Amino acid sequence: MDWLINLFRQQDGVAHIALLYSIVIAVGVYLGKIKIGGISLGVTFVLFAGIVAGHIGFTGPLPVLNFLQDFGLILFVFMIGLQVGPGFFESFGKDGIKLNMLSTVTVMLNILVMFACYYIFFDTSNPVNLPMMVGTLYGAVTNTPGLGAASEALHSVFPDGQAPSIASGYACAYPLGVLGIIGATLAIKFICKVKFEEENELLKDAEADNPHAKPHPMHLRVDNSYIAGRTLQEISQFLNRDIVCTRIMHEGHLSTPNRDTKFELNDEVLIVCAESDAEAIQAFIGPVINVDWDEEHQPQPMISRRIVVTNSSMNGKSLGKMHFSSLYGVNVTRITRQGMDLFASRNHHFHVGDRVMVVGPEENVNRVAEMMGNSEKRLNAPNIATIFVGIIVGIIFGSLPIALPGMPVPLKLGLAGGPLIIAIIIGRFGYRMGLVTYTTTSANMMLREFGLVLFLASVGIKAGDAFWHTVVQGDGLKYVYTGFLITIIPILLVGTFARLKYKFNYFTIMGMISGSYTDPPALAYANSVCNGEAPAIGYSTVYPLSMFLRIFTAQLIVLFFCGA
Repeated sequence: MDWLINLFRQQDGVAHIALLYSIVIAVGVYLGKIKIGGISLGVTFVLFAGIVAGHIGFTGPLPVLNFLQDFGLILFVFMIGLQVGPGFFESFGKDGIKLNMLSTVTVMLNILVMFACYYIFFDTSNPVNLPMMVGTLYGAVTNTPGLGAASEALHSVFPDGQAPSIASGYACAYPLGVLGIIGATLAIKFICKVKFEEENELLKDAEADNPHAKPHPMHLRVDNSYIAGRTLQEISQFLNRDIVCTRIMHEGHLSTPNRDTKFELNDEVLIVCAESDAEAIQAFIGPVINVDWDEEHQPQPMISRRIVVTNSSMNGKSLGKMHFSSLYGVNVTRITRQGMDLFASRNHHFHVGDRVMVVGPEENVNRVAEMMGNSEKRLNAPNIATIFVGIIVGIIFGSLPIALPGMPVPLKLGLAGGPLIIAIIIGRFGYRMGLVTYTTTSANMMLREFGLVLFLASVGIKAGDAFWHTVVQGDGLKYVYTGFLITIIPILLVGTFARLKYKFNYFTIMGMISGSYTDPPALAYANSVCNGEAPAIGYSTVYPLSMFLRIFTAQLIVLFFCGA
């Protein structure tokens, strides 16, 4: 039995370290699946499992723990950046600006409430208290990347080995943070006298009446003598709207038009456009009609096929410059990216992983499919080189010293901020640099979760030794109730304001709050009480900016206000 005892005791062995992390992560993940009142702490339980392991002396060499903590953090934030990058700048739409503004106010209020609690409840002469409140802040807002960014920044302002373990504050505040987000959101329901049934009905009506830019097909008869004899390109330019004509029936002959195809009176056409443009296009071309086209007996039978872009040479090319209709005799009617239908605008840039609806003769469609790749197997192969190239650039970028007046040390974005910003840029503009950034959702989630559990396990194991003393004999109780205040006060203020001032649907507010706190359990609850997609839309609209602000402000707080 000596071999087994040595396996657990000899901390410098590879087998011991692998066993340590495997036990902590496995126990934490399984415990995280337990739901109380339909709510679970999820993978964050890995932190608590690590704290228990560290408390009983089941630990490893500090350099190894530090390496795995930092590597896990880099991997985690980089994959988050790749995920949010494509939609980061597009999230600032009409309502998106308002929602992101409210989310930014929420983040700032969280920080203000934290400072207020710090000055009211804590001894400001103790240099450890403010860093511990930063840990409490990120537990209260359930944001693990922020904890990582703050922990990493602390090593810049404290002498070697003297940086406080802020994971204790995080662990104290996190459970009530999860509950507080949902509880405060429900409080808004009662403050504003919201009824779920009415909100669902209003949401349904709004979605039905909202002419947003989803593909809208309609059969029209050419009834305007002005456009008789004019080409499809001329008509599109005159309308000054994006339209796609997928089929035209002229004198009993059905074909796929190109930009040089001329419209004649009484021609029947199938137009795909944005919903908001449908009425104007109909008024210009002619009335909507019902058709009974017999495509099978036409000289060139038309087919519709969804093609997957897997050829890396297509990455970044715009639809307008591909000339599908004139060169290939087909038309692109819609594009699906990450489950969302997008209108096939001429300015649309293709990304690997896009699913494209192509209409035309079968032979021509096959030719386009070959050009685009259309190989699901190729999507399953991860573009791992892009990930590590991005990490290299992110680490270098995060290590650049930026001297600011009044700061004791130069500002550095660090191992969290640098890779995050570079990942967002690569995710959005990587095609311009010849980088294929596509990863399957499952691959992205796998790498994210792997990095996250390494980080949480390392933080927990390192904090375990001092955690019991902090909670029982220290300020553990203060971290709990101040964290609760940090959680609920901004939600009550911003959520109520969003409802009363901007008249946002309650479910959109729920999604916005969940995204501002980057809290999936709160989003899951919102989805369970909403019949539509409003919570998910609100969440995805503010999530990219919120995640960036949480990580960036964590470092700014530490670098500007913390120090030995």
